Amino acid sequence: MASTTKEVATELLPLIRVYTDGSVERLFGSPIVPPSPDQDPETGVSSKDITISDNPSISARLYLPKLTPHNQNQKLPILVYFHGGAFCVESAFSLFSHRYLNSIVSEANVVGISVEYRLAPEHPLPACYEDCWAALQWVASHSAGNGKEPWLINHGDFERIYIGGDSSGANTAHNLALRAGTESLPGGVKIFGAFLSQPYFWGSKPIGSESKEGHEKSLTSLIWSLVYPSATGGIDSPLINPLGPGAPSLARLACDKLLVCVAEKDMLRDRGVWYCDEVKKSGWKGEVELFEVKGEDHAFHFLNVEAENAKAVIKRLASFLK
Repeated sequence: MASTTKEVATELLPLIRVYTDGSVERLFGSPIVPPSPDQDPETGVSSKDITISDNPSISARLYLPKLTPHNQNQKLPILVYFHGGAFCVESAFSLFSHRYLNSIVSEANVVGISVEYRLAPEHPLPACYEDCWAALQWVASHSAGNGKEPWLINHGDFERIYIGGDSSGANTAHNLALRAGTESLPGGVKIFGAFLSQPYFWGSKPIGSESKEGHEKSLTSLIWSLVYPSATGGIDSPLINPLGPGAPSLARLACDKLLVCVAEKDMLRDRGVWYCDEVKKSGWKGEVELFEVKGEDHAFHFLNVEAENAKAVIKRLASFLK
C-alpha cells in the first residue's frame, strides 16, 4: 500500500512548512475574523471588506473611526497599512490585524485601509509589492471623487495619505515610498508620511549586535530565500538591504515624514536604527524620527495590543498620524 505521508521540502519554524507537492502549511497566525460594520464594541470603529482587483486577487479591510459631531464633517487622514508576517503568513482579515487596526484607527482618528495581498511562496515576491502598489493607486484614484468607495470619498483627506506596516509590511512601505519617488500616483496624490515598525531589513554582512555565526543560515535569511528566490542580489537585493550595493539613494523617499519604530531585543533592531541614521545622512528633505521600546522583542505590540508597551507604540503611531 502506497504511503500517504507527504515529504517536506522546506520548513521554517515557527512560520511555515512547504511540501514537495507544492502544498503549504502555515504554522503561525491568528484566525480570520469578520469585519465590524456596526462598530467594534471596544473602540467604536466600523469596518468592512472590499475588493480592489479580481485579477490579481487584491482585497482590503476598511476602517472608519466612530463619527461624532466633532469629526463627522472633517476630512480625516488616510492610512494604507500593510500587515506583517514575513510575506508568507498572516492576513489583513486575521484577529491580530483586525484588533491592531481597530486600536490605531480609534486612537489616531484616521480612515484605515489594511491590504490583503497575495502571500509567498505560492505567489513569490514581487507579488506583494505589486499588490500593495495597486492598492495605493486605488486609494489615490478616489482623490478627484471618481472612485466608488464612500468612506474614502466622504471622509478621506487626500493631502494626508500615510503608508505603514510592521516587519515585512514595513519593508513594503519603504519600497513603495521609494517607488513613489519615480512613479506618480493617480490625481497627483503624494504620500505625506510613512511609518516603519520593526522593519524587515537584512543583508549578507552582520552589523551591530547581529551574530556572525550562522548569519547566512539565520531564519531572516532563509525567509527571504523562500519568499523571493529569484531576487537579484539575493539577500543583498536593495528590496531587503536598502543600504547594500546598488541600492537607490534614500533621498528618493517620496514622503515628508518618516517614523521608524524598533524594539530593544529584536534581532532586526540594529538594521532599523542604521536605516534611520542613513536616511538622515542621505540628503532626504523630510523629517525622520526613531522610536525605541526597551525590553521588548519582535512584533510584541502586534501580538498583544493590551500590553502597556504596546499601548505606548499605538499612542506614538497615533501621534505621528495626527
